Amino acid sequence: MSKFSDYSETNIIQTMLRGVAFPVPAGVHVAMFTADPTDANVTANEVQVAAMPAYLRVNAAGAGTIDTGWGAPANGVSANAKVITFAANNGVGAITVTHIGLYDAATGGNLLFHAPLVSPKTLQPGDVLSFGIGTLTVTVQ
Repeated sequence: MSKFSDYSETNIIQTMLRGVAFPVPAGVHVAMFTADPTDANVTANEVQVAAMPAYLRVNAAGAGTIDTGWGAPANGVSANAKVITFAANNGVGAITVTHIGLYDAATGGNLLFHAPLVSPKTLQPGDVLSFGIGTLTVTVQ
């Protein structure tokens, strides 16, 4: 995974070059997208509750603290430390998920990173999308 969002790029520059503290998120929430959210955070591409009423972003740390959701970075890479499972598609039709994004909030908030799935996943009604430990990675190069 991972492309920085405009929000993250701005805050990295502010922190590294201007001494402004990067806001620390209370949690990191994984979101599903039906198209690229782009660096500009096109939220219209996030799975919509109208299509999947049970849709919610998933806190990568579950009920734990933010540091338990992702592994310690090594060589510029960190991966999810817990299984990430979205609610079943309870809509009336199929939803094709093409991208994943990481946010600093369960709703609204700021997009931190985003990336396409290796292969888009079509969720039929009743299907669940789940990512095993270590399968979502954030890479900083």
